[in-house]
Amino acid sequence: MTKQYFIFGAGYSGRALAREVAREAAAVAGTTRSAEKAEELTRTGIVPYLFQGTIPAEAKDVLATTTHLIVSIAPDAEGDPVLAAGRELISNAMPSLKWIGYLSTVGVYGDHGGAWVDETAICDPVSDRSKQRLVAEEEWLRLGAELDLPVAIIRLSGIYGPGRNAFCSLEAGKARRIVKPGQVFNRIHVDDIAGATAHLARRFETGIFNVTDDAPSPPQDVVAHAAAVAGRQAPPEVSFEDADLSPMGRSFYGECKRVSNARLKSTGYRMRHPEYRAALETMWADGSWRESES
Repeated sequence: MTKQYFIFGAGYSGRALAREVAREAAAVAGTTRSAEKAEELTRTGIVPYLFQGTIPAEAKDVLATTTHLIVSIAPDAEGDPVLAAGRELISNAMPSLKWIGYLSTVGVYGDHGGAWVDETAICDPVSDRSKQRLVAEEEWLRLGAELDLPVAIIRLSGIYGPGRNAFCSLEAGKARRIVKPGQVFNRIHVDDIAGATAHLARRFETGIFNVTDDAPSPPQDVVAHAAAVAGRQAPPEVSFEDADLSPMGRSFYGECKRVSNARLKSTGYRMRHPEYRAALETMWADGSWRESES
């Protein structure tokens, strides 16, 4: 089968996926919201199209022959913009379309008091953005059922990688060690987002998958480890109550859970960066903590 990927929202994760599937896909197309970013997509090997709520005619022709569709655009209060603009088009792409991957968030689980959760856990999202994600997940799964098409819901934890990591925060003077007793977060390296998504696509997996690391940890520990690796002075600890976080920042700390990736691993995927410590050490050693231009 000739593979053709189309990525709605070819941002940080989408560009990594494009690099991942470059050798196996005949073509990779993707959308961006601005013409200025189109050149960046081209450098990554993605044929760019502008998407600002409507699908350009030339992109419709490409979608008609797409085999693997990736959706990485967040919904809003009005719903999922890709479904709003392209539900009929996507439905008509059959039988070329073989698989859909929807990039979501572990935020849909809400707060579980630090307990372990897997894909069977009750979802009780706290923030509006996570509530909107859960609705969008359900809509994509419903469309897959209507079309008898495999749809994988890929729930991501906190994303890091080249250009987005604690080293960058330290260098910019923005790193903070905010301490809230008992608080832990999972993380996921962008290489594992790309690797896991491509793996699920190759297997035409369907259902919900947590794409997350093996090491839910206090956020202040990540900053401290990065500082130690870089030979920098770690910023002082500050209590959550005194951190003066934005409403969005506080909302992240309103959810505490340990997220299991056992289902993903049961499909045969092996994590490239199972925990942040070794990942940070590798990124520092080889200089990949800085995001390259391509």
